[in-house]
Amino acid sequence: MKKTLCFCLLLLMAGSVRAQEKTPPAALDRFMDHRFGLFIHWGPVALRGTEIGWSRGTSVPVGDYDNLYEEFNPTLFNAENWVLAAKNAGVKYLTITAKHHDGFCLWPTKTMNYSIAHSPFKRDVVGELAAACRKHGIHFCIYFTVLDWHDPDYPVHLPDGKGIDPKSDMKRFVGRMKAQLKELVTNYHPEMLWFDGNWESPWTEDLGKDIYAYLKSLDKNVVINNRLGKGKHPELGNGTVGDYATPEQFVGAYNPGIPWESCITICQQWAWKPNDKLKSTDECLKTLVKTVAGGGNLLFNVGPMLDGRIEQRQVDRLAEMGAWLKKYGEAVYGTRAGLKAPDSVWASTVKGNKVYVFVLDPKARKIVLPAGVKVRRAGFIGGAAVTLGEESGAPVLTLPAQLPDPVCSVIELER
Repeated sequence: MKKTLCFCLLLLMAGSVRAQEKTPPAALDRFMDHRFGLFIHWGPVALRGTEIGWSRGTSVPVGDYDNLYEEFNPTLFNAENWVLAAKNAGVKYLTITAKHHDGFCLWPTKTMNYSIAHSPFKRDVVGELAAACRKHGIHFCIYFTVLDWHDPDYPVHLPDGKGIDPKSDMKRFVGRMKAQLKELVTNYHPEMLWFDGNWESPWTEDLGKDIYAYLKSLDKNVVINNRLGKGKHPELGNGTVGDYATPEQFVGAYNPGIPWESCITICQQWAWKPNDKLKSTDECLKTLVKTVAGGGNLLFNVGPMLDGRIEQRQVDRLAEMGAWLKKYGEAVYGTRAGLKAPDSVWASTVKGNKVYVFVLDPKARKIVLPAGVKVRRAGFIGGAAVTLGEESGAPVLTLPAQLPDPVCSVIELER
């Protein structure tokens, strides 16, 4: 009887440890310190210039889409060039779509033939990027989807989500998924895994919890986004499995209490599209500022072309962001949410005893800070002092007619 009781207690304790195992706070804090990352959506679909995954069976017939890999030979792909473009942009981490909803793997997986190893190109894109990131001090991360419309064992085969294949086998599918994730984690050592595809009915919260626990057994420090469970992407709440929230294509809400990351495209489409509309430098920088001021990271997406190059106009736009960050990066990296939610006039971040105020409206001549904020000194980063006053107990910054930066000037406050 005593042996049985002890055995049951051990099982309960083991289950409790498994359920409580989470990414260490220090690992998550290090990731959130990065503040700016580059997302890359790429694969054989670049041959058509349509959206990755979502155009399979819609704008591109299934038979055509599934055979694109047989002519995928991006001979101008150069991992160093991609990573140097990222570094020049001022990003601290890079996330590549190792496997998107179309099921194609950008690494030579041993689990199936639908991979880069069986294309004319053959080279290990994921491996080359991981090595280039390590060489140039960029943190390497991986995107991986939990749905796969190409895999016969996954019950749904088209983006419309309709129809369940009676011949599918989720147990076998999840087993293959674990084998693929083991390859990615043990071979490439990503700092973060960015999951997607959790909204379809075959994927359950319990499956998400199982995958999360499995990943912790491979690398306890790997950071995992919140799309393994069935919770809403922009929040951490009911159904969440993962470490941080992921609002998509919009700047997340001001929320100093939770870690989050907005993923937003530099153009309109995630994958490359000819003549896709490119966001202006002003919009790109203000998107970054409002994201970090709200407490989040920005994962900014580019889609390389069919020949393996990132469009020069996208590289140039990233470089413009990088030039601004060379001057004002101290107000972005390693900071946390500011004094209040950003608006069209100003935003802020906090780091230790310093507050950084971003002037978003070049016509602004006065900024009123929240009442109760103590300010000892105010001055433009790399520039002149700013006149500091007070109105009804609130600090007031009086700005000159000519601001130092035409897009976004930054004021450093000491408290």
